Amino acid sequence: MRKARIEPGIFWPGLVSVITVTAILITLPNAENKAASLLAAITHSFDWLFLGSVFAMFILLLWLAFSRYGKVKFGAPDDAPDFSTFSWIAMLFNAGIGSSLFYWAMAEPVYYISGPPFGIAPNSGESLEWAVVYGMFHWGFSAWGTYAIPALAIAYSFHVRKSALLRPSSACGHIGQRAGGWVGKIIDLTIVIGLVGGIGTALGVNVPMVSTLVGKMLDRPDSLQMQIIILVIWTALFGTSAYLGLRRGIKKLSDFNAITSIALLFFVLLAGPTLFILSNFTNSMGLLLNNFPRMSFYTDPILKSGFPQNWTVFYWAWWITWAVYMGLFVARISKGRTIRELICAELVCGSLGCFAYFAVFGGYAVYLEGQGALSLTKILEQQGAAEVIAAILSSLPAAGLILPLFVLICIISQATGLDAAAYTLAAICTRQSDHFDEPAPWHRLFWALVLGTMALGLLVVGGLRVVQLSSVITAVPIIFILFIFIFSLFKWLREDHPLKPRN
Repeated sequence: MRKARIEPGIFWPGLVSVITVTAILITLPNAENKAASLLAAITHSFDWLFLGSVFAMFILLLWLAFSRYGKVKFGAPDDAPDFSTFSWIAMLFNAGIGSSLFYWAMAEPVYYISGPPFGIAPNSGESLEWAVVYGMFHWGFSAWGTYAIPALAIAYSFHVRKSALLRPSSACGHIGQRAGGWVGKIIDLTIVIGLVGGIGTALGVNVPMVSTLVGKMLDRPDSLQMQIIILVIWTALFGTSAYLGLRRGIKKLSDFNAITSIALLFFVLLAGPTLFILSNFTNSMGLLLNNFPRMSFYTDPILKSGFPQNWTVFYWAWWITWAVYMGLFVARISKGRTIRELICAELVCGSLGCFAYFAVFGGYAVYLEGQGALSLTKILEQQGAAEVIAAILSSLPAAGLILPLFVLICIISQATGLDAAAYTLAAICTRQSDHFDEPAPWHRLFWALVLGTMALGLLVVGGLRVVQLSSVITAVPIIFILFIFIFSLFKWLREDHPLKPRN
C-alpha cells in the first residue's frame, strides 16, 4: 500500500484558517465581551432553526431504524464487524462526549437549581425536581441524533458505495459532481473550522476543571501554570494515541476508560444516597418523557428569560459542530454494522450512558443541595463550576482515592475524544486514491499538536472561552450540510434497495 499523502486544497487552507482564527481571538481587544454579544445575537435569531432541525432529525432516525432499510449493512453481507460490540460502543461514546460529560453531569443541575426554566422559582423544590431533567435532555436522544445523521451517510458512502474518501463531501452525493470540486472543499473546510471550535469549547470547560481538582489533590491553588502543565500532558497523551492509530491507541484508551467510568459510577451510587438517586432518576425520566415535545420547541418568546437560547440552542450548536467529525469517526469503525445497529448505538446506548452520569452525579448534587449538606448554588455563584465539582467529589467517602481516579478518567476520556478528532482532521486532509488511505501517523500527530498549540495560545491570553463563538457560527451552515447528508443517503438507499414489485 502506497503512502498516504495530504490533500493540499484542504490541508493548507484549513491550517491557515485555524491559525488566522486563533490569532484574531488572541489579539482582538475585548474579545470576551464581543464574543458574548455575538453569541447572544445568533442564538436568539436562529433558535427556531436549531430546535426545529434537531427534532426533525430525531424523528427521521426513529423512522429509518424501523423501516425496511434498518437491516442494510455497511459493507458486504458477509462482512464481520472490525471491533467487538463493547469496544465499538466504548469508542463511539468516548469520542462523542470526551470529559465534558463529567463536568456537566455535576455542574449543570446546580445551574438549573438557581436558574430554572419555564418561569419556575429559583432554589425552590420544583427547581430541584427539574435540575437533572434538563441535563438528560441536553445529553440525550436529540443530541445523539445529530451525531447519527452524518455517521449513516458517511458510513454508507464509505463501506457500501466504496468511496475512496473519508471526508464530509464524499457523503454529499445529492449535489452531484460538485461535491468533488470547490463546493466539496468548502464543505470540508467548514467542518474543519467547526471541529476546531468545538474542541476549543470542550477544552475551555475541562482544562480549568482538571486543574482545580489537581490543585485540591496537591493542596495548591489553581493557576495558569497548572493549567498549562495539564494541557501539555493532555496533548502528549492524545498525540501519542493518535500516532498509534485506532487499534493500538484509541481502542485501548476507550476500553480502559469505559471500565473505570462504570466502576466509579457504581461506587458513587452505592456510597451515596442510593435510594434517593434511583428515585430521583425515575422521576426525572418521567418528566423528560412527559415534556419532551415542549422542551424540544421551547423558545420562551414572551417571558424572554433567555434559558432556551443560553442552554438548549447553544448545546445543539455545539453538538452540531461535533456531528460531522463523529460521523467520520463512527463511519470508520462501523464496518459490518447495520443502519439499525448504528442508530440504536447512538440514540440508545449514547443517551443511556449520559443518563447514568446525570442520574448518579447530578442526583447526588441535588441531594446535597436539597438536604442542606452543601450549598452548591452558593459555591457556584462565588467560586465557579470547577469548585462545585471539587466540593461534590470531596464529600464522597474515600475522597483521597476518588479525586485522583476522577482526574485520571477525565484526562483519558478527553484524550480519547481529542485523538479521534486529530485522526478525523487528518483523514479529511488526506489525498484521494483508488482505496482509502489511512492518515499517515505523522499527519495524525501533526493535527494533535496543532490543536494543543492552539488551545495553549488561547489559554495564556485568557481567551479560551471565546472560541465557543466559532462553534455557533459554523453550526448554522453545518445544519444545511446535515440535510444534504439526509437527501444523499435516501437517494442511495432508494437506488440500491428499490421496492420489489408485488406479484
